[in-house]
Amino acid sequence: MAPKEEYLLIAQKRAEEKKTHVSFPQLKYPSLRDEGFKDPVQWLTGKAMDDGAEGLWRVNNGIYDLNDFVKRHPGGAEWLELTKGTDITEAFMCHHLSPHVEKMLEKFYVRNAKTPRNSPFTFKEDGFYQTLKREVVEELRKVPSHVPKYADMITDGMFATLLLSSALACWAKHNLVVNVAYLVASLSLSWLTVNAHNYIHRRNNWRMYLFNFTMWSYRDFRVSHALSHHLYPNTLMDLEVSGFEPIVWWNPRKNVPMTYKFAFLFELIAFPFGFILNFIKRFLRNFTMENFFKDHYRWHDAVGFLLPIWMYVASGATLYETIVMWLWILCTGSFIFFWIGSTAAHHHPKIFKDGDQVRDPEPDWGMHELEAVMDRTDINVNLFKVLTFFGEHALHHLFPTLDHAVLPYLHPVFLNNCQKFRANFRMTSSLDLFIGQIQQTLKTEPNVLVDN
Repeated sequence: MAPKEEYLLIAQKRAEEKKTHVSFPQLKYPSLRDEGFKDPVQWLTGKAMDDGAEGLWRVNNGIYDLNDFVKRHPGGAEWLELTKGTDITEAFMCHHLSPHVEKMLEKFYVRNAKTPRNSPFTFKEDGFYQTLKREVVEELRKVPSHVPKYADMITDGMFATLLLSSALACWAKHNLVVNVAYLVASLSLSWLTVNAHNYIHRRNNWRMYLFNFTMWSYRDFRVSHALSHHLYPNTLMDLEVSGFEPIVWWNPRKNVPMTYKFAFLFELIAFPFGFILNFIKRFLRNFTMENFFKDHYRWHDAVGFLLPIWMYVASGATLYETIVMWLWILCTGSFIFFWIGSTAAHHHPKIFKDGDQVRDPEPDWGMHELEAVMDRTDINVNLFKVLTFFGEHALHHLFPTLDHAVLPYLHPVFLNNCQKFRANFRMTSSLDLFIGQIQQTLKTEPNVLVDN
């Protein structure tokens, strides 16, 4: 057996017996990862158990007390409220581009952390990400101020299309008109949800609430997507991977149950109910966690009910007809959204997954982001496709708080630094990623590095 294959075999055996990371065995296996509802609250609780933040906020090896700053946080108090008691190093570094923020953080320093960071990622000043970030800051000064308005117009247009088509689907009596309006409404809902994702990463704004038309909480999505998946893609800390287990196994493991062979069929069954299941899972938390409603529900959790109310009032249809049509739109929109998400960038046999052998046990965070992503040549061609199909995925992962319309302006410095640091930026087609996602669900052997 080759040394590299032997290394992988030992690592996998250790993971199966002791529940440790496979690709990063120096780290603690995430607490609560395989238990309960696998929801954002549980994920944050488990992370707080592992991060050594001592009930405050941790950045690198420092403990900071931001309690007096929470309400003054320019991005909104919610970001700090959610992350209290955890290590926010990755979020802090990629959400704040200005170097002045790091100097301001020093005012809240309390003491050094007592334990090493439970994350493999580094942010060295002369490394790929920090170098790229400094150059991006300079490039952003050259971007015309009107550019983000294009994304706003597309999002607002999608919202208007959803309202008109959903009401028409209830009002029309001709079967052809009903079917066309229903399909347009379903597609509009899914695309509007992807569009809203562009705003969820940023400081609080009204368009992020559009996400809640799915009956899913944008607040939950900020945790599962922005704080988990974006910062730790395809690792054991990625809730958008663990949340699908045991229905779908995207991390290659030899000891998964035989049902992994039918993951594609499970996806076809589960994806239409993704929106509703997230709503139900959150609701059931009220019976398993004390004060859950008081601590985690907000006024915007009711936004999702505005769509059926609008359909009922605007169409003149009966309440029964409205609810039935709304559920059809919700489930079809859910199916489209989850197919777009699952085939967007992260699931392919050539993309990093926990279990694969790594070149560096403490990689630059930006280098890892590119190992876990593939962009699509047929999507990154115009802003509409980018906004509705999770396009410009690599740059979005590196700089999540930037509007998608701005990202093309960063291509020159991005590609130059990828070449300079030999970062693994790759592009392929949507068809390849669609097929690759299916292949990944069937994969049980991790990738082993091959010497050049």
